[in-house]
This record gives sequence, C-alpha cells and structure tokens, in this order.
Amino acid sequence: MMEKMVCDSEESSISNAPAFLSSAIALPILNFRTKDVIFSQGDPGGGVMYIQKGHVKLSVVSRSGKEAVVAILDPGDFLGDGALAGKNTRTATATAATPVTVLVISVKEMNRLLHEEHAFSDRFITFMVERNMRLEEDLIDQLFNSSEKRLARTLLLLARYGTQDKPQFILPKISQETLAEMIGTTRSRVNFFMKKFERLGFIHNNGGLHVNDSILSVILHD
Repeated sequence: MMEKMVCDSEESSISNAPAFLSSAIALPILNFRTKDVIFSQGDPGGGVMYIQKGHVKLSVVSRSGKEAVVAILDPGDFLGDGALAGKNTRTATATAATPVTVLVISVKEMNRLLHEEHAFSDRFITFMVERNMRLEEDLIDQLFNSSEKRLARTLLLLARYGTQDKPQFILPKISQETLAEMIGTTRSRVNFFMKKFERLGFIHNNGGLHVNDSILSVILHD
C-alpha cells in the first residue's frame, strides 16, 4: 500500500473525481492491491473515502461467523460515510476487488464540503439516495425472488445496466463464491445458472464477462 498527497496541479489532477477534489485542498491518496483489506469490520472509524479507481467489496460478518457480501462499489462511490453519523467503528469490511485508489476526506473536511461545495453536496446526496434505493430493492429481491432471478439482477447491477457510464463487461476477476455470497445461495447453484445463462446467450466470456440486456427476461419472467 502506498500513500501520497494530491494537490492542485496539472500533474496530480483527478480525472475521475469531481473538480473540487483536485482544488487547493490536499487529500491523502491510498492505493491498494487486489484482495487488500481497506478497513475491517470493528476497526476504529476514520475519514470518509472516495473511490477514484477500482472496485471495492463490502462484506459483513454475523456473530455466528457467517459472512455476507452486501455491495460491490464502483469509482465515484463513497466508503465509511457512517463516520458522519458519529459511528466510532466500521460496520463492514472493505476489500479491494481490483486495484483500488481512494481519496481520504476527514470528517471535518467532509462536513465543510457538504456545507460549502454544492457540486460535492449534490453528488453525495445522489449517492446516498441511490444506495438506499438499492438496499430496499435488495431486500425485496431476497424476500420474493428466486436465486436465479437474484443472480441475473446482480449481474446487471455489476454491469451498471441503465446508467450512462455503463461499461460493456463486469469485473473479470469476480468469483462465483462472491456472487453466491451476494445473492445468498451456494457456489454450485451460481455455477449451474451461469452455465445456463451462457447457453442461452445472456452472458459470454471474451476478455471479461459480458452481460447482454436479454438477461432481463429472467427477471421479468414469472
């Protein structure tokens, strides 16, 4: 893991972050390799993190030791925002799913930005609203949909279906174990459905796992 400071200069400009994050303020940058732990559940709370590059897996462990993946976060998302609500410890474990670069914003600086920088405030509010909507949809998905439908929905979400910046493939390195943890089923079931999706032409592997819009038929089918 490497750390440096980012300031207002052409050399250190942040293309993936809002313009104000590359302004006069200096923000620490942390770099993580794939599978590095960014922070662990129960760690002392710290600053809020902004994902500049890469993808982050959020997971929680129950008292009985059962682990569940609750989200895969993308560039432009925030980590550790519970600190803004006075949380003294991290409520989940954040792990780099790919090489990751995050900007660290102290709680004091975060509060200042929210009050003074309208572009930043709008971006953060949008993130929070979208995340809450996703949590509600996830709960409904778990309660009422089959594991096959949950997997199809998860693949579309990972492919950022319906967003303007949607890439054409999901993470090449995401494992079936992680997918199983995300939808609450076994790896063998995920493997069975992935083979079925590939046979039906919903997905295909070619330099990464490509997800076709036709997989929507799995979700819409009663």
